[in-house]
Amino acid sequence: MGTWDTGPFDNDTAADFANMLDDAEPEKREALVRGVLIRTIDATGFLAEAEEAVAAAALIAAQCPGGEPVDTPYGPETPMPMFATDLRALADEALARIASDEAGPASNWVHPEEWKQWRTMLNRLRAVLDPAPPAIALFDVEP
Repeated sequence: MGTWDTGPFDNDTAADFANMLDDAEPEKREALVRGVLIRTIDATGFLAEAEEAVAAAALIAAQCPGGEPVDTPYGPETPMPMFATDLRALADEALARIASDEAGPASNWVHPEEWKQWRTMLNRLRAVLDPAPPAIALFDVEP
């Protein structure tokens, strides 16, 4: 796998996934994204589709409040459908699985000196996909 930076589409596998999404019929794109997330969550041993799952999560996060648009020449060129809201939880779970696999993508995807940047990117995506619930007042106190 060729990797040139720490972004979600900055490797050959994720760029190929973007091309596959571009080539797919519009109504099949969500199923492709969902499938890669589920397979990553359910994987045992080596996470064969981790790079695609990170890219899929970035596409979902781009549609969330606070999400950053996927603005890279290596991402999909065609517009993505509005993804179902349940994909947010799947994407967050897949990213958690990827982040916890010390022998997997983290060690193989980026150079050790870039690991912190890669990890920060995963954390940003997760924060958008699963934001903390708003704080609520436990007691209403009148002045």
